[in-house]
Amino acid sequence: MIKNYFKIAWRNLWKNKVFSFINIVGLATGMCGAILIFTWVQNELSFDRFHKNAENLYKVWNRSYKDATGNIYTWEVTSAPIAAELKQKYPEVKSVARVYWPNDRLFNYKDKSIIATGLDVDPEFLSMFSFPMINGNKRALNDQKSIVLTSSLAKRIFGDEDPTDKVLRINDKDNYKVAGVVKDPPANTQFQFDYLVSIVPLVGTSEANNWSNSSFNTYVQLQPGTNVDAFDKKIMGMITQHDPNLKFGIFLHPSKKWHLNSRFENGVAVGGAIETVRLLLGIAVLILLIACINFMNLTTAQSEKRGKEVGVRKVIGAGRLSIIKQFLTESILVTAIAGLIGISLVQLALPYFQELTGAKIFINYSDPYLWLAGLAFILLTGLVAGSYPAFYLSSFRPVKVLKGLFKSQAQVINPRKFLVVTQFTVAIVLIIATVIIYQQINYVQSRDTGYVRNNLIEHPINGTINKNFEALKNDLINSGTAVAVSKTSMPVTLDASNGTGFNWGDMDPAHKNLNFTRFGTTGDFVKTFGFKLVAGRDIDFNKYPSDSSAVMMNEAALKVMGLKDPIGQTILSGTNKLTIVGVVKDFIVGSPSQDINPMLVFGTKNWSNSLTFRLNPHKSVSASLKQAEAIFKKYNPAYPFQYHFVDQAYAEKFKSEERTGKIAFTFSCLTIIISCLGLFGLAAYMAESRAKEIGIRKVLGAGVANLMQLLTSDFVALVLVSVVIAAPIGWWFMNKWLQDFNYRIQISWTIFLYSGLAAVIIAVITVSYQAAKAALANPIKSIKTE
Repeated sequence: MIKNYFKIAWRNLWKNKVFSFINIVGLATGMCGAILIFTWVQNELSFDRFHKNAENLYKVWNRSYKDATGNIYTWEVTSAPIAAELKQKYPEVKSVARVYWPNDRLFNYKDKSIIATGLDVDPEFLSMFSFPMINGNKRALNDQKSIVLTSSLAKRIFGDEDPTDKVLRINDKDNYKVAGVVKDPPANTQFQFDYLVSIVPLVGTSEANNWSNSSFNTYVQLQPGTNVDAFDKKIMGMITQHDPNLKFGIFLHPSKKWHLNSRFENGVAVGGAIETVRLLLGIAVLILLIACINFMNLTTAQSEKRGKEVGVRKVIGAGRLSIIKQFLTESILVTAIAGLIGISLVQLALPYFQELTGAKIFINYSDPYLWLAGLAFILLTGLVAGSYPAFYLSSFRPVKVLKGLFKSQAQVINPRKFLVVTQFTVAIVLIIATVIIYQQINYVQSRDTGYVRNNLIEHPINGTINKNFEALKNDLINSGTAVAVSKTSMPVTLDASNGTGFNWGDMDPAHKNLNFTRFGTTGDFVKTFGFKLVAGRDIDFNKYPSDSSAVMMNEAALKVMGLKDPIGQTILSGTNKLTIVGVVKDFIVGSPSQDINPMLVFGTKNWSNSLTFRLNPHKSVSASLKQAEAIFKKYNPAYPFQYHFVDQAYAEKFKSEERTGKIAFTFSCLTIIISCLGLFGLAAYMAESRAKEIGIRKVLGAGVANLMQLLTSDFVALVLVSVVIAAPIGWWFMNKWLQDFNYRIQISWTIFLYSGLAAVIIAVITVSYQAAKAALANPIKSIKTE
């Protein structure tokens, strides 16, 4: 019986080649898009879930107490002494590991010189996290002069040599012994590194007891069965207990939320990458649904042709269940063929999709569970796509079908109209979303950054740059390469240091918890970056040797502190007395779509990680960079010239939104293509079924334009209904999306007008070919063959 079902299904497939082709291509395209998204979602959900201790791993975050404005701030970098305190005083904690952000180091071995990026970690890191050791053991970093390499870095440095116990010269000053080799970290982890070294020398004795400097990521492994909520309450006040001036506490964030739920508002996790996961999952379901709608529409559209077949089958004894099985078999056969084609399309589209999402994903075809999931996916899609046609066609009464009475029943067309409206509603919502996303990106990109980005170059401070800074600076300026040079605590595009506990005259007591962005500079800060000085002066150690106690602030800080005449006033940071010497116009350090935080810029000679210089605008960029490279090589010979443009680093801030926009654009195009395939098939059916009517109208004098209008008007009306439905849906979703941005566009009605107009034009173009073909056909032939 099953064999017979498939035989009949195959015959019908060949009998209706055009409709079968449209069904298969539509389903294959939809399944390809859905498979790609499901693969990406699975990868996103797997982040850091492979660790053996994943259920007991947590990251320590800081949470400020509520300030005068009612805000609570959270940040993920913590102070160094938290780790020892947690390990020594709380039996709930099994292990603790601090991690410093990725650090570039120079590796020398024999005649090889390599720059690699790695992490400074506590020795417990290797036992807490599951990065398999190839050589060595989990205690490899107990020696502060030991290093653990990834297999790829070991290969780059040592080739086929055994790296164990080999000595590496690092940063041209320290010797480290290779104590182990680990497998390269997979793409689905936040820990990306080429090497691991002990964090203990970096922390030193001064930072080990400094509760106010939040510069480290701290991870804990709790004992199994620990009540996390109770433990959070237990550790919340730890920092304030050690320093009453620090008005913030700590809490734990579970490993399963590190990647997907890392955005906080007022101390509560409110989202993050999980929003993109939900968005794409929704798009995947909608794409698959639209492809299934195509199948339903085109199958039910042929109801008149298949109706007599159903009637004959019922007359000779076939039951409704048997007919349902027949149509479901046809659906599953079409879906299986489409699935095979879809998998081929997935393989072709995978490189583009990886570039689109920025994720390193692959499909393991040797995994038997993959094929089981694929089979289930095809069966489910086939059942969804074929269920409505099967139940609809099997419901025909044989007497009415064989007499042709069912043709005039209005309900035959209504479900198809509903499905077409559903298809185009989804497509138009995606068009609206794409337009709004790109408008928001353009709006934020046009925001004044508060400094001049072009011709601004940043270079990490490494090797002997600090030692030779003054000579290097003079050479850059005297050679005409640069017009200004400055050392800063971090790149201007990085918001990585925050602090609280500052006091000033007439301060509202509630402002003790106010969170400031902290920046450090050695001078020429305003001149180099092109900041606008609102009041006072820049930090300048040459003119003012005491500027190590000087501080500048931005307008946001001036406003929240309520200082009317700030120059010369003092700010207390613990026991340190700082004098305000200048106020600069607000400039963007963090997200361009969010409000600018209050900022303090400290005069310091000891907090420098980035060197920034402004190229001479009267010289070519290439010539200036070549000259700059020679100067850096002169004063820092062991290191390569590792520069980058500030405007390019600033552009990286828009990557997430741009990626969302590209994803929305790509899948809205995919949705439109699938919808148009279905519309094309329906137009072909409508032209065929109304051939006699068109022939008679043409004989009676109807022109080609009138006939085309007749055939296209129904479809245009359906698309217009879709526009009316899609507009409020699109507005609601995108307004909700825009609420995450403090600096945002207002949604204009023209977006809905142009999106709807685009949908109508696409629909008209799609059906015009079939309409023109029918209108231009010989009327005598269509009347004779009816």
